[in-house]
This record gives sequence, structure tokens and C-alpha cells, in this order.
Amino acid sequence: MFPLSAHAHNMGTIALTELLGAPVLDSSGIHGGRVREVALTPGDDLVHVSTLIVRTKKGDRLLPFSAISSINGGIRATSVASSWALAEGEGLFLLERDLLDQQIIDVHGRKVVRVNDVDLHPETSNGHVSLKVASVDVGVRGAVRRLLKGIVPMAALNLLLQKIPPRLIPWEFVDLIETDPARRVKLKISHDRLAKLHPADIADIVEELTPGEREAVFETLDEQVAAGALEEVQPKVKKSIVESLDSERAADIVEEMNPDAAADLLATLPEERSSQILRDMAPEERDEVAELLEFRENTAAGRMNTEYLALDSKATVNDAIETLRHFEGAVEMVHTIFLVDDQGKLVGAVPLAKLVLAKADDKLSSLVVEPLISVHAGTREQRVTELFDKYNLVILPVLDDKGVLTGVITSDDVISLLRAKL
Repeated sequence: MFPLSAHAHNMGTIALTELLGAPVLDSSGIHGGRVREVALTPGDDLVHVSTLIVRTKKGDRLLPFSAISSINGGIRATSVASSWALAEGEGLFLLERDLLDQQIIDVHGRKVVRVNDVDLHPETSNGHVSLKVASVDVGVRGAVRRLLKGIVPMAALNLLLQKIPPRLIPWEFVDLIETDPARRVKLKISHDRLAKLHPADIADIVEELTPGEREAVFETLDEQVAAGALEEVQPKVKKSIVESLDSERAADIVEEMNPDAAADLLATLPEERSSQILRDMAPEERDEVAELLEFRENTAAGRMNTEYLALDSKATVNDAIETLRHFEGAVEMVHTIFLVDDQGKLVGAVPLAKLVLAKADDKLSSLVVEPLISVHAGTREQRVTELFDKYNLVILPVLDDKGVLTGVITSDDVISLLRAKL
């Protein structure tokens, strides 16, 4: 049977992540393979699924959606598996590869959101089935479904999912920009609308973009707007933005910054780069910043995130679900719920999977897992990497001198840390 949840059915919605991995039967009733990807052909139709890529014993094959007779109670094709063409993938937009986990700018919410799942609507007309992309799920619901799919029983998972309201962005507000080098997905937004936001809002948005996207935003923003936003972003992001711009453009932006902030920024750059930017600056601003620079020394920038799930050590499973409903952080952050005492000291960690099978009034403290692994804020990056490797961690809490939880490091952070060393 095709593992569609009852919950999904009532609403006439199928989640992309439920469709991935589903078995496909060909016209002779033989198991042909499993769904590997769900694709649109943007040149023809930006809304309806055109093709399923099916993983078969003989490699990946293309199954046109027009050759599918039903998706209820299993995906059935009207053709025999041997006639399915070898997958090329040219001109296709793949929902898992090109949309899942991508970041899109939500201008109304003034932030970047991450696509955690995609809601698809089946439609039947004249006996023909089609599948329409309805919305992208940017909330915790999609993250929870993905993290626990296959780990906990479907019935228990659906009960939890019903308690978490979806955060959806309708598909018509999402713009597919094929020309983008990273084939990114953006909401329909122009830079002039971005420029009207408060610098702190722009900074929040920019921090969540990929380096290439940040560069694109800073190339086009007005210098004054760019300078205001640059002052607000985190130090390591600031540094990477300035390093990605050519020195004249960087100098134009740095000139508009508060001299103190400009000096702080230049102090984090390699000598050669900061000298080049100073040379390209107007003399008056250059002198002011250069003077301040002499008093600076490099400071180590932390790698932690401050968006995580932490609850009082007396909290119950119900409290945790309530917190999840309103959480807007990234997928990895949902993996573990941390417990802290009245002073904010870390006292335990509960994996998300444990919530699903627990009763609403169970104390979270009864679900903690040992050992509780954490690091001090001053720990060397090398040691952090070793801990992730040794314990196969997804998320690691960071504590201050008093044992107070101040942030978390995720496996994503460790990967980017290792990349930076390559």
C-alpha cells in the first residue's frame, strides 16, 4: 500500500516527502520501482507535476504523469516498466533537489524561510489524474514529518502533526528563477522592496542567504542602505560579504558605515584586502577609519546559533508541542529539546522522536537521554568537530562559564567549518 496518511487524505493533500520513496506499480501490476523525484517542466507548466523519476533495478527512469492512472492506494502506471525512458533530467525542475531545504525571502514576514516540505493536491478530470503544487510548507510541521518519517509509527506521527498548524506559502507567490546559477527559488520580490525595509530586517534576511545570494543583494542595494544593513549583520557574515564584493564596491559601502563599525570590519579582513579597500575609500573617511584600525586586534568569532528549543526542566510533553507550534528555526534545531533550570543552566536533552510516543502530561525530564554532551563557549573548533564525529551528533549545546545554555552548534555549522578549512 502507498503510505499516504489519513490526515493527508482528508485534506486532499499529499506531502512531497510522503510521495518520495512510494512504490510504483506498472500496468501489469508488477512492482516497477520507487519514486525518487517529483518534477515540473517549467517551460510548459509551472504548477502541475509533469514527471516522476522512478528508481528501478535498471537505473532511474522517467514516468510521465500522463501515464499514471491512480495515486490512491498506490501509484499505478498505464504503461509497462520496460517502456519507461532512461532519466535525463534536462529542463526539469526537481522538487526535492531544487526546492526542499532551499531558502526563500518572505517579504511580508520580513525574513528568510526555509522550505521544509511541499504540499501537492491531486485532481481528477475525465478519468485522468494530475498533481498540482499547492504550497510550500515553511513551518515546523514539515520539519517534524521529515525528521520522524520511518522512525515512528505513521499513526502516532499523524496525531502529532495534527497538533502543529501548517505554515504555508501558496505556490503562486514562489518564483522559479531558472537563470539563477544555483537554480534557487525566490519569492516574487524586487530589490527596491527590500531596500524599503529597516536595515536590521535586511540584515536578518541577508544572514540566512547563501554567499552567492548575499553578494547579489549587496551588488544592487543603494550604498547607504547596504552600509546600514552591513552594520547589523553578524561579524562572520559581514566578513564574507565584504570579501565577495570587488574592492571599489566594498569601499563605497564601507565609507557610508559608522567609522567604528568600519574599523571593526576591516580588522577582521586579511591585511591585503583591508589595505585595498582603504585605498579605494575617499581620503577623509579613510583617515578616520585607519586611525581607529591601529587600536584593533582580531577577535575570534563564534559559530553558534541562538535559535534553539529550550524549556524549563519542569515542562511537560504538552508544553514542548506548544513551543514547537510557534518555533520558526531551521530543521536541525527541532531535532532536540533542551531542558534548563531556573538559572538557565543546561540540565538535559530530549530527542524529538521521544515526544511522539509519550503522553501529553509526561514530564520532559523523564525522557532525557544520556550522556548529555555540551561544550564551553571557549572550546576550540577542532574539539567541536571531534565531538560531532565521535558521538554522531546533529546538534551540540554551548555553555558559558556558569553552565548556562547560550547557543547551539549544528552539523551544518560543522560542515561549513570543515569546508572553510579546505
